[in-house]
Amino acid sequence: MLEVKDVSKLYSERRGVQHIDFSMARGEVVGFLGPNGAGKTTTMRMITGYLHPTSGSISIDGISMADHGGMARSKIGYLPESPPLYPDMTVKSYLGFVADIRGVSVRERSVRISEMVDRLGLQGRENQAIRGLSKGYKQRLGLAQAIIHKPDLLVLDEPTSGLDPNQIVEIRQLIRELGEQHTVLLSTHILPEVNTLCNRVIIIHQGQIVLDELPEQLGTALGQESKLHLIVKGTAAEVVEAITVIPEIAHIESESNDQEVHLQVTAKEQADIREALFFTLANAGYPLLEMKRESTSLEDVFTRLTTEEESGDAQI
Repeated sequence: MLEVKDVSKLYSERRGVQHIDFSMARGEVVGFLGPNGAGKTTTMRMITGYLHPTSGSISIDGISMADHGGMARSKIGYLPESPPLYPDMTVKSYLGFVADIRGVSVRERSVRISEMVDRLGLQGRENQAIRGLSKGYKQRLGLAQAIIHKPDLLVLDEPTSGLDPNQIVEIRQLIRELGEQHTVLLSTHILPEVNTLCNRVIIIHQGQIVLDELPEQLGTALGQESKLHLIVKGTAAEVVEAITVIPEIAHIESESNDQEVHLQVTAKEQADIREALFFTLANAGYPLLEMKRESTSLEDVFTRLTTEEESGDAQI
């Protein structure tokens, strides 16, 4: 659906982005993360055709942004951090205006407007001036303008910025529903939002992509060991002896507590040893009371990859 191939944007007096390279398949919801000045907005503006790259290519559903910009942009819905709203318009007139410039036919226009009002929860506000809408309703209207032409790719830049907690929950639910019908690229500073909504994570730092991974593979991507925490009923020496027969185990640490043993088991080469541990302990007669995987949080990964300092960082 989206292919960004070796894209760079260079400036004479400040850092741009360099050799950005990734693709998105149809139906993916990808979180695009980075600290301030990392290059997120620059990259998103190039993807949506508002900024031309210095080098490299961008294509939407196989259509080159450089060669066929109008056709490529017609497949994109874009919600910038500040929605492009006209305060003197009503909700209905604004959606009609957007539908017109997006090429929605006159025959379909009223149907699309009604769909947007129902889908984005704007009922009862169709004739209200935009200036009188709350921040949450303005964000809903911003999402409506982004999808009224039924784009294949939806690009969202900080969609919950400035919202109160209740509004954030509402907008996240809307994005989750949109992700069922659109390919979504989501830029946000709120890391739990990515955990909740996305099935893939891209992190950009100092103008370059430093991570492109599935959320469940974050630890593997950083070369971290696969560890399990177990609580087993029995004595430490006997339990440890029972599980050492599993060849994929690299290291075992144990600590006894009354009639329970607390174990930290490290697997070789990220092997999944949960099933082997369960059956080995069951066959040996040691009840397994608890087993959980030590996971690497997105916060940990983000901090580790983006704390490198660079003199002369500039806002991008």
